[in-house]
Amino acid sequence: MNPLLDFSGLPRFADFTPAHVAPAIDQLLEENRALIARIAADAATPDWNNFVGPLEDANERLHRAWGQVGHLNAVMNSPELREAYNAALPKITQYYTELGQHEGLYRKFKALRAGSAFAALSPAQQKIVANEVRDFRLGGADLPAAGKQRYTEISDRLSMLTSRFSDNLLDATNAWSHLVTDAAELAGLPDDAREAARAAAESDKQTGWKFTLHAPSYMPVLQYADNRALRERLYRAYVTRASEFGDAKLDNTPLITEIVSLRREMAQLLGFKNFAEYSLEAKMAETPAQVLEFLRELAVRAKPYAQRDLKELQDFARTQLGMKELAAWDYAYVSEKLRVAQYAFSENEVKQYFPETTVLPGMFKVVETLYGLSITPAEAPQWHEDVRFFSIRDRSGALVGQFYLDLYARPSKRGGAWMDDAITRRSTAQGTQAPVAYLNCNFTPPVGKKPALFTHDEVITLFHEFGHGLHHLLTRVDYLGVSGINGVEWDAVELPSQFMENFCWEWGVVEPMTRHADSGATLPKALFNKMLAAKNFQSGMHTVRQIEFSLFDLRLHYDFDPAGAQTALQLLDEVRREVAVVFPPDYNRFPNNFSHIFAGGYAAGYYSYKWAEVLSADAYSLFEENGVLDPQTGMRFWNEVLAVGGSRPALESFVAFRGREPNIDALLRHNGMAQAA
Repeated sequence: MNPLLDFSGLPRFADFTPAHVAPAIDQLLEENRALIARIAADAATPDWNNFVGPLEDANERLHRAWGQVGHLNAVMNSPELREAYNAALPKITQYYTELGQHEGLYRKFKALRAGSAFAALSPAQQKIVANEVRDFRLGGADLPAAGKQRYTEISDRLSMLTSRFSDNLLDATNAWSHLVTDAAELAGLPDDAREAARAAAESDKQTGWKFTLHAPSYMPVLQYADNRALRERLYRAYVTRASEFGDAKLDNTPLITEIVSLRREMAQLLGFKNFAEYSLEAKMAETPAQVLEFLRELAVRAKPYAQRDLKELQDFARTQLGMKELAAWDYAYVSEKLRVAQYAFSENEVKQYFPETTVLPGMFKVVETLYGLSITPAEAPQWHEDVRFFSIRDRSGALVGQFYLDLYARPSKRGGAWMDDAITRRSTAQGTQAPVAYLNCNFTPPVGKKPALFTHDEVITLFHEFGHGLHHLLTRVDYLGVSGINGVEWDAVELPSQFMENFCWEWGVVEPMTRHADSGATLPKALFNKMLAAKNFQSGMHTVRQIEFSLFDLRLHYDFDPAGAQTALQLLDEVRREVAVVFPPDYNRFPNNFSHIFAGGYAAGYYSYKWAEVLSADAYSLFEENGVLDPQTGMRFWNEVLAVGGSRPALESFVAFRGREPNIDALLRHNGMAQAA
C-alpha cells in the first residue's frame, strides 16, 4: 500500500520514496473531486453531517499526504524528491484554487450560514462556516468566469515561483564553501566551531577547516573570528546568496518582481487596492495604515535606544579595538567583544552550560509544571537518524499529543526553525484523533563524544518552536478547521511561541536545565545575573532591525509599484533611511533571501512578530504577577488561549486570559525601553 494513503496512524517515513508522491496525490485529487461533485449536486438542505463534515474528511486526507511530502522536501531535500514535489505542486495549487472558487460549495456554505441549522451548530462549527464564506470570497468565488481563470493562472504561477525561490536559496547556500588550511586564520574561533569545521572538511576528504553558509558554521565566524578578511569573505557570500553575484540560474531578483506583481494583480482582481489589504482580511490588524502606525510608533520609541547602542559599539571599537570604522562584517564580532567587556562573559562560555541532554528535560519540566502533563520518549518511523519522537499525556495517562524533534542542521534541510502539523486533533467515528507536530531547528550537531551544546539564543529558539507546538498539541477543539493553530489569525499565531521565550530568563527554570559539558556544574548564579543584565544588550538595534524588515514587507505589498521605476532594493533603502541605524554595503541583497515573505506565509504579515510580541509580553506579565510557574495561571493560559485554537477571535482569547485588551508597556519594559513609554 502507498504509505501516503495510509491514514490509520503516524506517517510511514521508513516506507516512503519519491515514487509514491504522484500516484498518491493523483488518487486523492480524483477522489476529492468526485466527492465535491456529489455533495455539490445533493439537493438536501446543507448541514454539518451531509456537507461540511465529508468535505473536511476529504481535505484532511489530502492535507496529511501532501504535508508529509512538503515536510520531507524541507528536511530531506534530494533531486528526486524535489522533482516529485515540484511536479505535484501545480496539481495541488489547481485543486485548492478550484475549491476556493467552487460556486456550488460557496452557495451551500452561504445557505448553511443563513439557514435555521446554523444556530444549532457549536461556536467552533459556526466559526468554521464563517471562515469558509470569507475564504471563498478571498479565493475568487465571486469573480466572473474570466476573472476566475486569471486568478487560477496567478495562483499556479505564484506557487511555482515561491517554491523556486526557496529552492534557489537552498541551492545557493549549499553551493558555497571555503576551506581554511592555515590554523592561524582561525584565531578567536571557539573550539567546538573549529572541530565542526574540521569534521566537515574531513567528510569531504580534505585537510583543513571547511566553512559553509549554514548558520551553525557561518555565525561563529562572524561572531568570534579575529581574522577580519575571513569574516568579510563569509559575510559577502552570505548576503549575496541567490542574487546576480552568483549562478544566474539561482538569482531570485526577477522572481521577487514577478511575485510582488502577481500578488498585487490578484488583490486588485478581488477588489482590494493592494495585496496588504487582501492579506489583512484574515488577520487581527484591520488596515495597512493601522499596521504602519503601530510599526512607526514602535520605531520612534526604539530608535533613540538603537542610536545609543550603535554609538556605544562604535566608541568601544575605536577606543578598545583600534577600529576607526565598523563594516557590516564587524558588528557581530565587536558586539561579542563589548558584551564580554561589559558583562564579563561570552556566549561561548554560556554555551558550555547548555547541553541538549539537560535543556530538553528542563523545557519539558516547564510544560509539565504549568499544565500538569508528562512528556516521554516514544517510538515512531523517522526520516533521519537524528530525529526523536515524544508523547504528551495528562494526569490520567490519556494521550494529549505527540511530536517529532529534528534539531540539527544538514545540507538537505532548509534553514531556520519552524513548527508544522502532521496530524490535527478532531473527533472521528473512532474517537478523538490525537494531534502530532513536527518541530525543526538548525543547531550544531554533537561533535565527538559530547552532546550538542546550545547557545542561549538557541535555547530561546527551541522554546519558541515548542510554544508553536503546544498551540497545535494542547487544543481541545474537536473540529478540524479551527483546531490548534487552524483558523488563528496570522498575526496572533506567534503569541504562544514568543510567550514561551520568557521562561528562558527565569533562574528557577534555567538553573535546573544547565550542566557544564566538562565539569558537570550547573550555571553559576553570578553568570546568570550577567546574562540577565545583558538581556537587553543592543535591544534597540535589534528592534529597529525587525521594524525595518516589517516595514519593507508591508510597503512592498501596500504602496510599492512593481512596474514603477523604484526597485524592491531601493524601497528597502528608503525604509532603512527612515528607521535603521546600521546600513549594509551596496552589494547586500537581503530581499533575495527573505524567504519568510517570498517563500513562506508572511507576505504583508512579517509585522506579526512584533504585533504578537506585544501580546506575549503582556500575557506573560500575569505570570510575573502570580508566579512564573504558577499552575493556576498556566491552566488559565491553556484554557483561554491554547485550548480554544481558532474557534474564536484571538483578541477575545487574550482578553479572556488577561482580563483586558493588550498594551505596549510590557513589551517596552521587557526590552529595556520602558522610559520611552
